[in-house]
Amino acid sequence: MPQRLIRQILTGALALGAPVVASSSAAHAQTPPAAPAATPTTTPPAATPLARLPIVRATLANGLRVVLSPDRTVPTVAVAVYYDVGSRNEEQGRSGFAHLFEHMMFQGSANVGKGEHFGLVMNRGGSMNGTTSEDRTNYFETLPSNELELGLFLEADRMRSLSITAENFENQRQTVMEERRQSYDNRAYASSMLRINELAYGDYFPYSHSTIGDMRDLQGAPLTAVQEFWQRWYAPNNAVLSISGDFEPEATLARVRHYFEPIARRETPRFEAPAMAPQTSERVDSMVDRLAELPAFHVAYHIPQNADPAHYPIEVLAMVLGDGESSRLYQKLVKEREILQEISVSTDDRRGPDVFSIFGIVAQGHTGAEARAVIDAEIAAIARDGISARELEKAKNRLRGYFVFGLQSNLSRAMQLAEYEMYRGDAELLRSQLDRYLAVTADDVRRAAGAYFAASNRTVLDVLVPPAEPAAAPGAASAGGAQ
Repeated sequence: MPQRLIRQILTGALALGAPVVASSSAAHAQTPPAAPAATPTTTPPAATPLARLPIVRATLANGLRVVLSPDRTVPTVAVAVYYDVGSRNEEQGRSGFAHLFEHMMFQGSANVGKGEHFGLVMNRGGSMNGTTSEDRTNYFETLPSNELELGLFLEADRMRSLSITAENFENQRQTVMEERRQSYDNRAYASSMLRINELAYGDYFPYSHSTIGDMRDLQGAPLTAVQEFWQRWYAPNNAVLSISGDFEPEATLARVRHYFEPIARRETPRFEAPAMAPQTSERVDSMVDRLAELPAFHVAYHIPQNADPAHYPIEVLAMVLGDGESSRLYQKLVKEREILQEISVSTDDRRGPDVFSIFGIVAQGHTGAEARAVIDAEIAAIARDGISARELEKAKNRLRGYFVFGLQSNLSRAMQLAEYEMYRGDAELLRSQLDRYLAVTADDVRRAAGAYFAASNRTVLDVLVPPAEPAAAPGAASAGGAQ
């Protein structure tokens, strides 16, 4: 399972609640008409629990892809809508638009007032949110199962008729700018997370610029450009609707057709990933973080995209190096030698050119160079000698656990199915993903360690603490002192 999904495994908490009086929006109260029998594609269940994961797929006449995964064990349901637009789709000078729409989509539509989306869901015992990445934007709700129709109505209404007014735009532009200040400009080490991408990806704009956007781009964006962005990307044929939980598939597909099929499809641009020039020499830089109390560093190596078969052994390598307190680098750098206070190792799991990321916070009295020497030695040792049978077994055991727990939550299951449908063209591929990881051998990991970790393929960013304030001269009078 991709490391990014592993980190998000337990984010899909369920919120149960009693049903409340129906929405004041009349459209929600409509009863869907009878629909012809669904003609979804299915795969017969196989012997393993993951292979038996129920998945029903269909495509509406307007191009909306639908994935259903019924599970009657808990009386809740999750609805996730993924739009195939992220910051990689933005144009230079128009960064931050994908993330801006994560906010704009809660500002009202034809039958839902500004901010009413939150109230309707929360008053019925549900929860909701949205997120933006380089590769997609998503919106989701968890609801009691008898409120599934509310979730469908809300998502369809804003897909059809989002309210993009000058007032809403200006309000959310200021909100996004404040979010950038709080989440990056005023948080230790956060700005360096943006800087390492700029350095590693260089002039490859889809991934070198930040998802949250450049302040100057947001300040200079005209309303017409925002309206054009929605028109270009927020079409049903550029989206995936995924539903997981307590529902009956045929009746639910009929409701989906009722709410979504009347939304007109629109021509959307096909994302043509530009070629990325290979890195041929090490890139090294440093920056001062005014909020950092301890030095830190980033290391990024270029690796294949997350759908590439070569990605599986690289992810297992990341787990051996940095997954948990028993991992190699945590034991050597944090526990034994106390060079670092913390370390993180992961793949970034992009649909396009990916990176293998290492981040460490340096302990007092040590340097990032010390830590990187240990990291280099461990990777070289694995490239030479491989990993032990116990390390491989532990990684596979943790992968089994990640997959099982990742599919228990309705929301996490709906989100993963939507991503597989969007990124790989078939949600049913999720059934076979664990097998791909379990098929990784120690020799595969050894070869991966020897293939991608040359210095010429590496970008290093040292994060420095601000210089200490000079001490006051002995006997100097303080301001406001005695005359």
